Amino acid sequence: MRKVAVIGAGQTRFSGAQEKSLSELFAEAAFDALADANLQPRDVQALFVGNALGDFSEGQGMTPAFIADYIGAWNVPANRYDGACASASMAVRDAFLLVASGVYDIVIAGGVERAASLGTPLATRTFAMFSDSRYEFPAGMTFPGVFALLAHRYAARYGLPIEKLKEQMAQVSVQSYKHGMFNPKAHLRKSVTIPDVLKSFTVATPIQLHDCCPFSDGAAALIIASEDKARVLSPKPVFIAGAGQASSGPLASQGEYLPRLKAREMASKQAYAMAGVTPGDIDVCELHDCFSIASLIAAEGLGFFDYGKAGEAWMKGEADIGGKVAINPSGGLKSKGHPIGATGAAQVYEIVRQLRGEVESERQVPDAKIGLTDTLGGDGGTMVSMVFKRGW
Repeated sequence: MRKVAVIGAGQTRFSGAQEKSLSELFAEAAFDALADANLQPRDVQALFVGNALGDFSEGQGMTPAFIADYIGAWNVPANRYDGACASASMAVRDAFLLVASGVYDIVIAGGVERAASLGTPLATRTFAMFSDSRYEFPAGMTFPGVFALLAHRYAARYGLPIEKLKEQMAQVSVQSYKHGMFNPKAHLRKSVTIPDVLKSFTVATPIQLHDCCPFSDGAAALIIASEDKARVLSPKPVFIAGAGQASSGPLASQGEYLPRLKAREMASKQAYAMAGVTPGDIDVCELHDCFSIASLIAAEGLGFFDYGKAGEAWMKGEADIGGKVAINPSGGLKSKGHPIGATGAAQVYEIVRQLRGEVESERQVPDAKIGLTDTLGGDGGTMVSMVFKRGW
């Protein structure tokens, strides 16, 4: 396999409902990424786009074909990926593998979504389609309910009083908001305190409003290139050193493993092994914090902290810039926002800019050389992990 690098990265502002179409949003991110890579649309050989809900937000299927035409990458293969919140990560992973295998030299991969434009009732309903439609949704299960269940399971398994867990979860949100304040592309840019989180209304006990990420509109795009192209085009290529993907069935089939998500642990082990690194080598990580409890579960599943101890790590600053591993300096889904089809690509966008040393000084991880992305689709149904290394 050839070495593969990200040589261009673009992202729109994540926000509430926007008037731009899916094609317009993706084009904004794609043109930024192309400019970053010193390329033109005619240089692109394929387009891979994560998009989960275009059918509902615009009545538009087959989105990538229209996006390819819209940006001037005419007649290239244009594939859509639907892995719920992991859609864009699947697109990036496949772009990496196809460039590594020699099929293509230059690919655009990313994602786009207008989740906020759906409105809360429809967005909640469509998000719930990514749980089991036969048993989970008909029983009243939505994603706040899924992660509330996991929070109770976490507290019971590790012997944590629920009030202590709520305080630890609140600290996760406080940290995410702190970094999001300095991210000009973030959806929620404000400061909160632990009391603010604990006083916010209950969504699904023990999860409260500030434990939850917002529905967002936005897009992110990346230029994936072979090493020989990358060395010519980019002074600061960021190499995709490893990638892993795994799946799981409904929560019932994950059974006694919960609150751990086996697919995440399998995907991250694949990515670590391919990259030749361990969790201790990771300087910065963008992980899937759709709810604050998800951060704790993810950080443990990725090998950063012992099981049941991630909350303590957050309270001590070990998951912050300057700690053991810098987690979600973008603000994460919690503050940056969560346009589900774009989220995985936005995580890669952040890691690329962190490794290049290009983010705002208030949230730059000093001398970051190795980064990790972790994206969860559904209730553990799809998990994608990717390791990135600075290439100069």
